[in-house]
Amino acid sequence: MNATVTRTTNEKISISISGLLLFLAGFLIFMGIITGEIFYTLPFTTRANYISELAAAFPPNPTPQISAAIFNITMIIAGLMIIAASYFLQIARRKLLVTIPLGIFGLGFLGVGIFPGDVAPYHIIFALLIFLAGGIGPITSYKIVSGPLRYIFICFGAIALFFLFFGKFFIPSLGVGGQERWLLYPEVFWIMGLGGYLLGLRMDK
Repeated sequence: MNATVTRTTNEKISISISGLLLFLAGFLIFMGIITGEIFYTLPFTTRANYISELAAAFPPNPTPQISAAIFNITMIIAGLMIIAASYFLQIARRKLLVTIPLGIFGLGFLGVGIFPGDVAPYHIIFALLIFLAGGIGPITSYKIVSGPLRYIFICFGAIALFFLFFGKFFIPSLGVGGQERWLLYPEVFWIMGLGGYLLGLRMDK
């Protein structure tokens, strides 16, 4: 009996830790991008510029050091937080279908922060991990989410995957920056929503 109670308590703690890490990681990613844009001293628009240009501008323009530092550091920290969250979620829920894409999603952010856009092909590989895992993860998270939120997450994943594979057709209207943001931001909203959901679970369940 005591072993069961202890296991249940540990699962509740793991869920809370995972939820907190995911919510804060999503907030950090979003605010890190915005803050990087604020300190970016070269011409920059959300339509014409890739997000990764905050850390590595296209030659011959040098990237502003403050912008690059903000972007890289926040991506590394957020990536580590998401990876840790996937570990704690696996302890609590034991759903590899959910935690593997989540962990890969975090690994992608970690790699993007370590390897800026001018470090090819590593940056491209890790960016693809973000986009692909961040599209699959919201869809598979229906395994651990109930109510209308699971359908919202499925829509987020479908939007991300749609813009991953067909986004080039929207570049003339949205620009490369707009297309990339339509791809990434639903994935960021997913981890924030999932984090909030996990934090809001009743502790007596």
